[in-house]
Amino acid sequence: MSALTSLLFHKSRIFFLALCLIIGREAMAQDTTVRRTDTTRTAQDTLRVTADTTKRMIPADSIPQVAGQLSNVDKTDSILKHHSPRKAAIRSAVLPGLGQIYNKKYWKVPIIYGALGISGAVLAYNLTNYRALRVAYRAKYNATLNPPDSSEWSKIRPDLLPIDMNALRSYRDEFRRNIDYSILAIILLWGLNVVDATVDAHLKAFDVNPDLSLNFKLGPSQMAGTMGVSLILAFK
Repeated sequence: MSALTSLLFHKSRIFFLALCLIIGREAMAQDTTVRRTDTTRTAQDTLRVTADTTKRMIPADSIPQVAGQLSNVDKTDSILKHHSPRKAAIRSAVLPGLGQIYNKKYWKVPIIYGALGISGAVLAYNLTNYRALRVAYRAKYNATLNPPDSSEWSKIRPDLLPIDMNALRSYRDEFRRNIDYSILAIILLWGLNVVDATVDAHLKAFDVNPDLSLNFKLGPSQMAGTMGVSLILAFK
């Protein structure tokens, strides 16, 4: 009986130790699960706080304004990328009005060619009269030499025959100066055509603020104290 009792006692101790190990393992597993749950909750709380802070840093009503500004910047970069002021300047320098066509300012083309056409017509008029006066003066001068040379007398234009030699020389010099002025006017108009095309191309990306307004007001003026038309510049 003592041997049987001792065997049962040892088995009971082994069973009790095994039960203690199982219970301890389950407790450790539950503790680990709780810790993981707490860590997850802490991370979620941190994300919520970060989101709230971000919302406070960027007010909701300012988001459309920021988005609009970014959109305007992208639009400006796109316009400058596809519409080059350099191309407009080169085209106008090669052929007047071509830069304005590139800028889609078609109404300026007739003005440019009208101005250049008038200058060209004035240049042609001065050049024609200068040549005629030069021939008439040279023919009359040769006729005064000893012996006289009248070989070019027939080349004198009929309306210049009654004019004396000194007057012909004065008119010749005057038309020579007018030729220089006409050429200078054509060069200036050509240059203005290039400048206009370049400036228009640069202004393609210019955005006028809609909050700025310019109005005319008919009525009494508070500053002048009189009746009249006032020009009002307002910012919204």
